[in-house]
Amino acid sequence: MMLFPMPFHSLLLFTVWLLLNNSISAGHIVLAVFFAITIPWLVSGMRDEHPKILKPWLAIRYVLMVMKDILTANVEVALLIIGPIKKLNPGFVAVPINIDSDLGITLLASTVSLTPGTVSAEVSKDKSWLYVHALHLDNEEELILSIKQRYEMPIKEIFGC
Repeated sequence: MMLFPMPFHSLLLFTVWLLLNNSISAGHIVLAVFFAITIPWLVSGMRDEHPKILKPWLAIRYVLMVMKDILTANVEVALLIIGPIKKLNPGFVAVPINIDSDLGITLLASTVSLTPGTVSAEVSKDKSWLYVHALHLDNEEELILSIKQRYEMPIKEIFGC
């Protein structure tokens, strides 16, 4: 077992402890060293392996696409709410997902929730369905296809899951 399993975290804990106490007395330095060693050592067993990004350029493109989708969806939702009175058609959709990793499922659900007008409500116990609530649901199949093509496929390629 290493003395510093997470050296950056140890350095950060040491520095923050001294800064928060606004003192570099011997007692505070001893406590800072104690916390810098023990806390990372205690939590190091709880860490999962870092995900491997197989296609970094696709990851950058994905982030930019999601940012564009968020801006576009903000305008669309604002027009739905502020614009001429239009009957909203909210509804739930069950989206079949083919992602193996918890990270991929979490990323997909978070992306759907970040996009205004849709919220990830639940993932099925067998992790094969993502239940999504849409503010205005015109076409279920179109929404499912959009989520699968725009978000799920790139996540699978980026992380290989």
